[in-house]
Amino acid sequence: MVNIQKAAIIGCGFVGTSIAFTLMQKGIFSELILVDVNRDKAEGEAMDLSHGLPFAREMVIRAGDYDDIADCAMIIITAGANQKPGETRLDLVHKNVAIYKSIIPEITKRNKEALLLIVSNPVDILTYTALKLSGYPKNRVIGSGTVLDTARLKYNLSRHLSVDSRSIHAFIIGEHGDSELAVWSSANVSGVPLNHFCELRGYFDHEAATDRIYKNVRDSAYEIIGKKGATYYGVAMAVGRIVEAIIRNEHSIMPVSVYMDGLYGLDDLCISIPTVVGINGAEKIIDIPLDETETEKLMKSTEELKSVIRQLDL
Repeated sequence: MVNIQKAAIIGCGFVGTSIAFTLMQKGIFSELILVDVNRDKAEGEAMDLSHGLPFAREMVIRAGDYDDIADCAMIIITAGANQKPGETRLDLVHKNVAIYKSIIPEITKRNKEALLLIVSNPVDILTYTALKLSGYPKNRVIGSGTVLDTARLKYNLSRHLSVDSRSIHAFIIGEHGDSELAVWSSANVSGVPLNHFCELRGYFDHEAATDRIYKNVRDSAYEIIGKKGATYYGVAMAVGRIVEAIIRNEHSIMPVSVYMDGLYGLDDLCISIPTVVGINGAEKIIDIPLDETETEKLMKSTEELKSVIRQLDL
């Protein structure tokens, strides 16, 4: 029996520890286990985080090993090689699939009821890898997907239009990577179609503006990595939001990476698509309307991922 108030993070690099910091501040769990191949690193991070608990909510944050995750309701995996400057997320695939082949069996030996939340890149490929290696039900293996990319899109649009980013409704879908696409056809600002709202703000060259904003979103990780070596705060906030939706059973819709078995004509891969997320994980994939161009781009993104999956030995 899993404890809904207990979670584990596997991998204590910048991303894993930033997620731990975010979850500590949100006060979602009563116990958080940090697991890393470098036990001293996990212990040091747990100590550092724990010293901030008087300013947050009471909980236990401690280093542990795989035996400590046996009753965790959620296991967040961030372990893996980091993306280097000039390297794509897909370039990481073989290194990180090998790492997952050592991690996932250790989890499944001890816990068959948790929800796995995959954050390591390339996230769509590693979500698929975790699903196949674990034998977990498809609803309980989710990738962080394009939740961060979607936040980046909303941020860029909010600055362009001088409007609260939370009033913008738009999605990035597909691969969390270079072939991702923005769903412009259904984007809106509090129900007002995006192009119409742009015109209310005095912007009429829609194609140039959307192309510029999309490229800013797609390439932002490369820019951040080039400037500071890694991205971690944004993805930590995105993961915190996903965790919150799951543990609080919100039935929120977000573009997580999920297993496709027929919707949109896609099957046997994980890709980022708007999905109802709650206590059971991926509860329902949403068939959002796409125009012809968006459908073509999604199929292209799918083929990018399929070509990588075909190279995997799972």
